Amino acid sequence: MQARGLGIYRGMRPSSPSGGRSSRTRVVALLACLAMLTACGQATQTALTGTPSATESAVTPGPDAPTSTSEVDVEREGMEPAVVTAVRYAAHQTYDRLVIDLEGDIPGYNVKWVDEFLQDGSGKPIDVRGGAYLQLTLFPAHAHDEDGRPTWKGGPIYPADLGNLTEVVRTGDFEGRVGIGVVLARQAAFQLREQEEPTQLILDVAH
Repeated sequence: MQARGLGIYRGMRPSSPSGGRSSRTRVVALLACLAMLTACGQATQTALTGTPSATESAVTPGPDAPTSTSEVDVEREGMEPAVVTAVRYAAHQTYDRLVIDLEGDIPGYNVKWVDEFLQDGSGKPIDVRGGAYLQLTLFPAHAHDEDGRPTWKGGPIYPADLGNLTEVVRTGDFEGRVGIGVVLARQAAFQLREQEEPTQLILDVAH
């Protein structure tokens, strides 16, 4: 509304004084212009509200694209188990992002390429199809509360259908380890980033 009001104001060219036009007429014209500007200035901007989708990442995409396919192994000892509360994912321009929401400190983790996903405990294969499989394991960590109720709900297979990431699999929540399987259409470079407040582990996989 403000831009429109300014456009109206600029469009009103000042006229040269003429002998036949009274000062009263000029005053009336000026008051009319001021009234138009005041009316436009009273408009307010309304923010649109909405609820993010389940697959929308709240984390701002980083400037660096993933460049490595090397496996990652981070050890952390002497800490209380972290609790996985959610796993979210979203597509960006050149990569897909997976965000693991955690309660507590960021635990140790391991990321490696595997031939297939196996259920923790039973060792049974998990029936998913893809071009590449990236296994992420958190330790010490749980995906349930003290009463045994799951904190990462649903699953164990979560459809994603992004640029490269096709499915996310909860491969286990067993003996202080939480397994997260990332099904990809093709093997690609990835990178990990830790974030605090809120506590998150972020995995980016190139398209």
